[in-house]
Amino acid sequence: MDPRIVIPTWVNPSVGTWRSDPFGSDAGQRVQVEFYVNENTFKERLKLFFIKNQRSSLRIRVFNFSLKLLTCLLYIIRVVTDNPGQGASGSHSAGQQNAPSGNNKCVDCQWNGSVQDREINWELIFWVDRKLPVWAIQVIVAIISFLETMLLMYLSYKGNIWEQIFQVSFLLEMINTVPFIITIFWPSIRNIFIPVFLNCWLAKCALENMINDVHRAIQRTNSAMFNQVLILICTLLCLVFTGTCGIQHLERAGKNLSLFNSFYFCIVTFSTVGFGDVTPRIWPSQLLVVIMICVALVVLPLQFEELMYLWMERQKSGGNYSRHRAQTEKHVVLCVSSLKIDLLMDFLNEFYAHPRLQDYYVVILCPSEMDLQVRRVLQIPLWSQRVIYLQGSVLKDQDLLRAKMDDAEACFILSSRNEVDRMAADHQTILRAWAVKDFAPNCPLYVQILKPENKFHVKFADHVVCEEEFKYAMLALNCVCPATSTLVTLLVHTSRGREGQQSPEQWQRMYGCCSGNEVYHIRVCDSKFFGEYNGKSFTYASFHAHKKYGVCLIGIKREDNKSILLNPGPRHIMAASDTCYYINITKEENSAFIFNQEERKGRSTGGLFDGPSQLPVHSIIASMGTVAIDLQNTSPPDPSGGKLVPPTVNGTGGRRPSIAPVQEIADSSSILPCDLLSDQSEDDSVFIDEKGHPSTEYVKGYPPNSPYIGSSPTLCHLLAEKAPFCCLRLDQGCRHNSYEDAKAYGFKNKLIIVSAETAGNGLYNFIVPLRAYYRPRKELNPIVLLLDNPPDNHFLEAICCFPMVYYMAGTIDNLDSLLQCGIIYADNLVVVDKESTMSAEEDYMADAKTIVNVQTMFRLFPSLSIITELTHPSNMRFMQFRAKDCYSLALSKLEKKERDKGSNLAFMFRLPFAAGRVFSISMLDTLLYQSFVKDYMILIARLLLGLDTTPGSGYLCAMKVTEEDLWISTYGRLFQKLCSSSAEIPIGIYRTESHIFSTSESQVSVSVDDCEDTKDKGDESRSNDQSDHPLLRKKSMQWARRLSKKSVRWQGSNRDSSKDHAQRIAQQRLNLYRRSEREELSELVRNRMRHLGLPTSGYEDLTNLTASDVMNRVNLGYLQDEQNDHQNTLSYVLINPSPDTRLELNDVVYLIRSDPLAHVPEEPPVHRSSLKERHESSIETREDTQL
Repeated sequence: MDPRIVIPTWVNPSVGTWRSDPFGSDAGQRVQVEFYVNENTFKERLKLFFIKNQRSSLRIRVFNFSLKLLTCLLYIIRVVTDNPGQGASGSHSAGQQNAPSGNNKCVDCQWNGSVQDREINWELIFWVDRKLPVWAIQVIVAIISFLETMLLMYLSYKGNIWEQIFQVSFLLEMINTVPFIITIFWPSIRNIFIPVFLNCWLAKCALENMINDVHRAIQRTNSAMFNQVLILICTLLCLVFTGTCGIQHLERAGKNLSLFNSFYFCIVTFSTVGFGDVTPRIWPSQLLVVIMICVALVVLPLQFEELMYLWMERQKSGGNYSRHRAQTEKHVVLCVSSLKIDLLMDFLNEFYAHPRLQDYYVVILCPSEMDLQVRRVLQIPLWSQRVIYLQGSVLKDQDLLRAKMDDAEACFILSSRNEVDRMAADHQTILRAWAVKDFAPNCPLYVQILKPENKFHVKFADHVVCEEEFKYAMLALNCVCPATSTLVTLLVHTSRGREGQQSPEQWQRMYGCCSGNEVYHIRVCDSKFFGEYNGKSFTYASFHAHKKYGVCLIGIKREDNKSILLNPGPRHIMAASDTCYYINITKEENSAFIFNQEERKGRSTGGLFDGPSQLPVHSIIASMGTVAIDLQNTSPPDPSGGKLVPPTVNGTGGRRPSIAPVQEIADSSSILPCDLLSDQSEDDSVFIDEKGHPSTEYVKGYPPNSPYIGSSPTLCHLLAEKAPFCCLRLDQGCRHNSYEDAKAYGFKNKLIIVSAETAGNGLYNFIVPLRAYYRPRKELNPIVLLLDNPPDNHFLEAICCFPMVYYMAGTIDNLDSLLQCGIIYADNLVVVDKESTMSAEEDYMADAKTIVNVQTMFRLFPSLSIITELTHPSNMRFMQFRAKDCYSLALSKLEKKERDKGSNLAFMFRLPFAAGRVFSISMLDTLLYQSFVKDYMILIARLLLGLDTTPGSGYLCAMKVTEEDLWISTYGRLFQKLCSSSAEIPIGIYRTESHIFSTSESQVSVSVDDCEDTKDKGDESRSNDQSDHPLLRKKSMQWARRLSKKSVRWQGSNRDSSKDHAQRIAQQRLNLYRRSEREELSELVRNRMRHLGLPTSGYEDLTNLTASDVMNRVNLGYLQDEQNDHQNTLSYVLINPSPDTRLELNDVVYLIRSDPLAHVPEEPPVHRSSLKERHESSIETREDTQL
């Protein structure tokens, strides 16, 4: 390399430097380059100052506008000081001073006598009396305006000079400026008339340009409406001013109207009143009036049309939320992709259900145009004063500024669950959340996400509700705790418990009253409910608060700990700084306490128990607004002086088991730590299956693979070794096992089948609650995922560590797929809403396929419990639709009546929802809305559903009341029994009771002759309980009779054919038609099972149903069409019933059981369904106990 060639260092570019190449040339010289030299010219600099620069251009336009207004003002001054005779005389002879007097005589004569002859003095029109000062000022203004106009014409020249010359504004400028400049050089025409009043139109144009520059300078884009109103007003003013000045000037040669009279005439004329007291007298002024009216008829409609168009567009976009209003009033912002009427009403009803939110405004920010139904609702006075709709995008700062997002109390961002691609809907929600956080970082965010894997993108939000997490966890708990979805839905809805109180049905009144219970919070030191239990155990406080006030204490939060603990157990001692979470009709602050007369006299009389547990029972009136519920004395009379004495039975000395009192402070010796890795209530970890082969070993631990970021770790039952992916396929064998159907596996427990479209990450939250460590190993149900599309390896990696979890490709509308996945061995079938159904043209038709498929499965498998998720809650009525059933029609009328009363839970009386057999995720939207007032609701719901596990916090479970447990008698005694024995807190009852469904059609008795063949066939294949559950339905029998008659007529019409053959065909058809629909469906299922090579021994038809099966199936009303008796059952949920509520057989009690990993009593609670085995005494139970 040549040493003379070096890489130059960078130098100041303003200094010219160069270097020579080896040959001495200047090829390597560096040249300074100047950019944008075209803007350095004189023309470009002028253009930058007069046109391009916003602020300088604005100053120029303000100056121009002021000049035009000045010329109009000078014209008015000239008119006021005008002398018509002097202007005409001075124009002919400037030196003749006496000429005006003669002209005045002529003018006077014309005014006095010759007006009627319409003689026009044209000199008075062309010549005026212009004073010298006015003329001088007008000349100066004209010169300035002329020069400015020529300069702007030069700067805006683009090659076509004639286009600029023939512009109206340029012509007006020339008319009003050039004559004044000429008078400088030609003094004799100084008094010539110049229509200076036309400068008002130039002033209007200057004002428009000035307003545009102002808006451009301050970056305002929502000024179209203001501009159009301003243009319209200016147009009207210019028309009136032009007409006034023109008529006044022309009438100088006629009636000589004053300026005010001309203005009066123009106003009367343009307002179409037309009094006629002032009219133009000469034809030039009349012609001017005609021209002005024509111009007004052309210009004004165009202006009004543009104004109305902008007004309609503003109505669509919603205008603005004023800054003054935002600073003086409180408001929240609701951001959605598309606003439907159901979503809007759910939000408004739930948001304004809280008394302290009545003064809040709701600003809706939506990119789509307002729906017609939404528009009608927002015009109702109840909402029109409190709800403001703004059409705009959250991603635009201008729209966020219109909504005053930085001043909002909260921002709710909801996902569009009606989108086919829910992942794309989540992406839009994430961007909206980011945009709001960037614009208003201090505004609290409440975000709704559909997919759990997208949660971590919005973890900065104050509250996040993931739809699929809650949905799958709720559906999973529905399989082990019936109607959990109904329980949680009622808890998160705001209600006063008024629903159904006017109904004649007892169950509807109880169910509606208990639905008003919600979760509230209060500090112990501020509470009347719990203040007296300071220093007592949590279990003691929960029992006595329920006994005394009727409230159910479910959780606690320490002041130094932000975690909420559900039922921390008897070891937790209440402190004055603790925050209590309880279930009640209303919060304590809205309650009034009324003491009974006996309790006011003194507390010396014995209570139900002696010792430290003695507490007087008060009556509380829980009131909120106008609601008052009297919780009466729940203590039954005690003739024995207040002691619970177990009575004798049948005169013998045998005693029933008694209920121990709840201890104020738990005995520490009875609380032992629990080993995290062992289970005292279970057998060895290796079980022996039915075929004698040892089953897979189970361990307790945390799942090693989470399918998404943000899932809460939960201690679960896991396999000691991960199962190979091939073993997870239920319907295909592999080298590890040869099982190809559910029967071959020999499961001890019933299956739980989940039908879904894809194996989304939300299914992980279905499996975890069913495999949690607190579920007994022997009670784990096998889980089969029936998927439309095969899962990917990522999902299989997440589920392969769980025991008895399988998948299979298939759909619920395929009978073969259902039979292969073991539906005849299943106890629960969960049908999940599918994303592909969202593409229906009509929104409410998205559930059509699901409803029809579920109806078919009910017919095929009547003993199966099906839990269905629907997109729209209003479609729940089709799950039990019977057009001619009076009871269904009565429920429909009741729902409409409750909706008209403004109830938020109008759908609660539908039998499928009350029984927990149908669920819609949109019902949980209120959970996000309630968190604005109750910031703990989302966390409590997650703890109840098992989505979060906090150390020391309990979990939700269920227990069934058997015949051996009826001695407890009431719910209050059950509360005491559970608190004293196993430290469990009951929160409600799932009750199933008999009910008579009356129908409009009379029951038809079937004769023995008509049913003879059917009975013979039934006796061969099933038990003789035909009287209890008859198979032949009335419609099926009528159908069979008609067809049998037709076959007889057909036989008579074909006597010419072979008689034996005809009789044989007719008999076959008669036997076929006489079969019931149930038998046909049963035969269809058996044939398909034989075709698939499956054993038919496990399939049960309707006659083999047990009483409990029938009780479960008729919750949806389908067995009514298959049985002749109308004595059926219905199920419903009672949240926090009163202590004196009687227990009934088969009641399922919801419990919050304390965390077994934290501490357990000396005698651990046995996870069984009977309360008899929980009792510490081994005495045999009796029939009943009377206090």
